[in-house]
Amino acid sequence: MKPIVRPIAALLAALPLAIAVVHAQEKQPHEGAELKYQAGGSPMAAEEMHQNINPKAPPMTKAEFEQAKQIYFERCAGCHGVLRKGATGKPLTPDITLAKGTDYLKVFIAYGSPAGMPNWQTSGDLTEKQVDLMARYVQQEPPTPPEYSLKDMQATWKEIVPVAQRPTKKMNSYNIANIFSTTLRDAGQVALIDGDTKKIINIIKTGYAVHISRLSASGRYLYVIGRDARINLIDLWMEKPDNVAEIKIGLEARSVETSKYKGFEDKYAVAGSYWPPQFVMMEGDTLKPLKIVSTRGMTVDNEYHPEPRVASIVASHYNPEFVINAKETGKIMLVNYKDLNNLKITTLDAAKFLHDGGFDSTGRYFLVAANASNKIAVVDTKEDKLAALVDVGKTPHPGRGANFIHPKFGPVWATSHLGDESISLIGTDPVKHKAQAWKVVASIKGQGGGSLFIKTHPKSHNLWVDTPLNPDAKISQSVAVYDINHLDKGFEVLPIAEWANLGEGAKRVVQPEYNKAGDEVWFSIWNAKDKQSAIVVVDDKTRKLKAVIKDPRLITPTGKFNVNNTQHDVY
Repeated sequence: MKPIVRPIAALLAALPLAIAVVHAQEKQPHEGAELKYQAGGSPMAAEEMHQNINPKAPPMTKAEFEQAKQIYFERCAGCHGVLRKGATGKPLTPDITLAKGTDYLKVFIAYGSPAGMPNWQTSGDLTEKQVDLMARYVQQEPPTPPEYSLKDMQATWKEIVPVAQRPTKKMNSYNIANIFSTTLRDAGQVALIDGDTKKIINIIKTGYAVHISRLSASGRYLYVIGRDARINLIDLWMEKPDNVAEIKIGLEARSVETSKYKGFEDKYAVAGSYWPPQFVMMEGDTLKPLKIVSTRGMTVDNEYHPEPRVASIVASHYNPEFVINAKETGKIMLVNYKDLNNLKITTLDAAKFLHDGGFDSTGRYFLVAANASNKIAVVDTKEDKLAALVDVGKTPHPGRGANFIHPKFGPVWATSHLGDESISLIGTDPVKHKAQAWKVVASIKGQGGGSLFIKTHPKSHNLWVDTPLNPDAKISQSVAVYDINHLDKGFEVLPIAEWANLGEGAKRVVQPEYNKAGDEVWFSIWNAKDKQSAIVVVDDKTRKLKAVIKDPRLITPTGKFNVNNTQHDVY
C-alpha cells in the first residue's frame, strides 16, 4: 500500500483547530467524562462482520481494518454507536467523515474537542500511528455485526440446575436480605459478600463487566447481566448460592429485570441488548427465551434509527408491565406481559438519549435520565403516561437516584451529573406539594463533574455523591456527603480511597450502597486490574471508617447491589 501524502497546507489549516481545542479543554476539565465512562473493551471487538468497502475512502489493508475495528469497539462504539450513526457522540458515517478528510480527522482524534471528544493521542491512550489508522477507518463504510435470533439464544441457554432439583426451602444460614452482589468488572465475575460478617460467600463466574444485578420479587433469585449480553441466574437459597441457569441474549447488553406485579412474581424476566437493538422475554426461573421484540424505529424527532439500544428496564408495581427505555430514539415502552401471544406495548415519547433511573419514594413514578438531552423523563406507571420532562444539569447520571424529604419542598428525587458539578432536586409529590411537582426545586453544588451515582436511605439523614470520572485524583478518590436537613451548609469530603490504604493506582471511588439496616454505606475502590482494589464500609451516622474489605479476588469491583434494597427499590 502506498503511503498517504500529508499536504503541508492541510496540516497548517488544521493547526488552529488543534490549538483552539487544547485551550478549550484546559477550561473545561469535566468534558469527556461520559465518553470515558462508555469506553472499555467491547465484547463485539472480535465478532465477524461484513465490510462494505467504499471506493472513495482512503486505502487500508485488511490487517489495518481489523485492528481499527477492534479499537473502535473498544473505545468509540459506546458513544458513537455500532453503526456510527451517533448516540452520545456525533455520527461518524462516511458522508460526514469523507468530507472532513484524513488530516482534519487526525487532529480531531488526537486533540479531542470541548464538546466531549477525548484527546486520544495527547492523553497517551492512542499512538500517532493508531490515530492515523482511526482517521482512515471512520471514512470506510461501517462493518455490520450479525443479528441474534431466538434460535441463537436457545443455542446458548443452559439450565444448569433444573427447577425440580433446586431447594424447596432456604438451605443456608446467610442473612440473604443483607447480601451484596458485587461486580468484579474485568474478572467477569460477581462476588456475593455477606453484609453482616463482611466475608465473601462465593465468587461466581458471569459475563464480562456485569452492568447490573436485579432480584426476583421473592428475593430468591439474583439476575446479573454482563456487557457481553450473558445473563446468569443465581439461586440464593442454595447451601452455597451459585448459578442455576444462563443464556446469551445478544452481542452487547446492559439491562435485565423481572416481573414484580402481584400474581406474576418471579414468572418472567426481560433483558435488553445494545446489539442487536431488541429485548427478549424469558421464563423467570429458567431464562428460557420466549419472545423477541425489536426496538428499531422512529426517534422522538421523527427520524428512523437502525440502532436504538435498550438502556434501563424496571418492573411496574401498578400494572403487569416492564418499562423499557430505548436510548437513541428517546422512546419509553410500557410492555404488558399479561399475554405474550398478544403483546400490548404503550409507547411514550420522551427525549434522547435515555439511560438510567429509578422510582420515586411511592414506587409509582419512574424517573429516567435522557442524558445527552440534559433532561429527566417522568413516567406515571399507574396511568401509563408521561408525567413530565424536566430540564436538569449537564449529562445527568443518577444510577437509581436518591429519594428524601426536603425540609422546605417535601418529597424529592435527586440526580448528580457527569457533565457538571450540580445536583438537581426534583419535587415528586403532585398531591400535597403540587406547585413543586416535576420541577427542579433546588440545585446544589457538588465536588465536580464526573459523578455516576447518588444515594441515600429512608433511615439516614445523609446524601452521598461519588465523582469517579472527575479528572482530579483528589475528587475521584473521595466522596461528598451532605446533611439532608441542612443542604445549605454544603458537603463534607471523605477520603475513601485514602482510608483503604491500597498504594498505587487510579483508585476511583464509585457507587455508594447502603446495607439493609441503613446504617452502613459501602463504596467500591475501583483500581486497575493489576492493582489492589477494595470495598470500604462507612458508618452512616458518624461518617467514620468502619471496615475495609480486601481480598486478592476483588478485581476491579464497581457496582454493589444490596439484596433487600434492590428487591424493594430502596434508594
